[in-house]
Amino acid sequence: MAEAGCSNERVTNGELNEREKELDDGTEEKKEFVAPAVGMEFESYDDAYNYYNCYAKEVGFRVRVKNSWFKRNSREKYGAVLCCSSQGFKRIKDVNRLRKETRTGCPAMLRMRLADSKRWRVLEVMLEHNHSLGVKICRPVKKVSTGNKRKSLSSSDAEGRTIKLYRALVIDSEGNGNSSLNARDVMNSSELPDQLNLKRGDAQAIYNYFCRMQLTNPNFFYLMDLNDEGHLRNVFWVDARSRVSCGYFGDVVYIDNTYLLSKFEIPLVAFVGMNHHSHSVLLGCGLLAGETAESYMWLFKAWITCMSGCSPQTIITDRCRTLQDAIAEAFPRAHHCFGLSHIIKRVPEKLGGLRHYDAIKKTFMKAVYDSLKVIEFEAAWGFMVQRFGVGNHEWLQSLYEDRVRWAPVYLKDTVFAGMSAARPGEILNPFFERYVHKQTPLKEFLDKFELALQKKHKEETLADIESRSVSPALKTRCSFELQLSKLYSKEIFKKFQFEVEEMYSCFSTTQIHVDGPIIIFLVKERVMGESSRREIRDYEVLYNRTAGEVRCICSCFNFYGYLCRHALCVLNFNGVEEIPCKYILPRWKKDYKRLYIPDHSSNDVDSTDHMQWFNQLYSSALQVVEEGVISLEHYSVALEAFEESLNRVREVEEKQA
Repeated sequence: MAEAGCSNERVTNGELNEREKELDDGTEEKKEFVAPAVGMEFESYDDAYNYYNCYAKEVGFRVRVKNSWFKRNSREKYGAVLCCSSQGFKRIKDVNRLRKETRTGCPAMLRMRLADSKRWRVLEVMLEHNHSLGVKICRPVKKVSTGNKRKSLSSSDAEGRTIKLYRALVIDSEGNGNSSLNARDVMNSSELPDQLNLKRGDAQAIYNYFCRMQLTNPNFFYLMDLNDEGHLRNVFWVDARSRVSCGYFGDVVYIDNTYLLSKFEIPLVAFVGMNHHSHSVLLGCGLLAGETAESYMWLFKAWITCMSGCSPQTIITDRCRTLQDAIAEAFPRAHHCFGLSHIIKRVPEKLGGLRHYDAIKKTFMKAVYDSLKVIEFEAAWGFMVQRFGVGNHEWLQSLYEDRVRWAPVYLKDTVFAGMSAARPGEILNPFFERYVHKQTPLKEFLDKFELALQKKHKEETLADIESRSVSPALKTRCSFELQLSKLYSKEIFKKFQFEVEEMYSCFSTTQIHVDGPIIIFLVKERVMGESSRREIRDYEVLYNRTAGEVRCICSCFNFYGYLCRHALCVLNFNGVEEIPCKYILPRWKKDYKRLYIPDHSSNDVDSTDHMQWFNQLYSSALQVVEEGVISLEHYSVALEAFEESLNRVREVEEKQA
């Protein structure tokens, strides 16, 4: 009987020596098996047994069931201890038998129990053996399950079976974890045919890093996906600060799969947001075995699980059909867009070989960036196709078919919060751009990963301090500039301040249409055109005095999160001295994190959900920490507050005793 998920290949000593020689020469890379660890969870007892059995075969020992515990009434199994076959010693009455003694009192074992989540959780592990281990064991092993001999699996059943590994969010003193998503939904990836391309020592490096982070980072979260042979297929992780950041800045997410698409040494996929200083923030990371819908779905469901079901309003990615299908299934309510900067970056590669390339590129860029109306874009595109005879160009054809996902003129109702890259020269940079090159090994990346996060956190902390302590210099007498100088962070205010300055390049604000309370204005602006010559462009701005609404055809507010010069001109023309509150986004405020705590409503607290309590307390405590590093006085007050809170919590415990 062949155990599911284990190879039937036999390895002789000679072959083993040859393979060791190849490894020493660096000619072949060994695929490593992730060792069992406390906190692992499995969908069923059989899944847990299969995993440990495959691990044993990979390492070179045999497994037996030492103990099992059953409920009295239902005879349902709720606990078990699996051990090395060399555990214990022969009974006294069996000592004189002719059979050779094989037991050595080996301590290697795995103890597990059925948790409240109805999954089997590993509670104790001993990895060390007191005897020499053999080569990889491939001989079939029989086992007895729940009092009956297990039926043999057909080859098709074996192929369809998967080992599900589920890492608990938090394991409390009672061993209870919690997750908002069923493990079967997250881990059911049996259709994935491959595994991570790891070098020798990589799997252990990943495991060591995760263990270290869980000790030093209380709200650290990770998931591992194993294939039928117990090898790593997909991995996801996110640190505590990134989980908190998702509550603040998870409305618009850039899923960066640059490293995976470009065949980097590390098949990395990163979830990236933008904070209130216009800095990129990491919202999670994954390593995927391949560019398959199943791998992407596994990653997205893992991310949703640890973010308590958070669903972005807008998702930005590279153009990838597989990724597009996975996002449509995992995030059905999100507006999925293709990053314009990725498309522009590929123009030389895709069109560089065409005759009249420079003229085609110029016409293409003009159609993309200068079109204010759909009819203008389609007319400009049609002109390019006809003028240069590129109607049959495959890449251009596919681009036009997908135009509603990347061309700015079609995305004016989509909220981008500064991540649109809708202007010439703007790009979406990879989060780890300065830390990872194409040949960066995984072990080096894990070291650089912590350095990158520390550097980003330091930048945010310094920007917070500067925004709160330094008043920006005003450049005009406009009341709008003074108003937002008191509210916005330094970096965001600088961008808005530029729009205020550019109001002086606008002129002739005239009313062209009235429909009840709605008025349409035409604002003329002198813009820099071809050959550095000034041109005059017309912008239509809709204004509703009754509702306090203003909307420009350039849609700067949706793209960047602040009003444009044209809308400001119309407000000024109508005697409005302050920007309406609806156009002052809280996410740009210098004290945004101080005023807003994600998911902190006491009315929504689940009286039994310890995980929710932990997340909310952690978010609140992290706020105090970030405020406490501003100055020595802030630090002293924060520390005193923590001590007082701890004493009050202990008083509650004493009263209950």
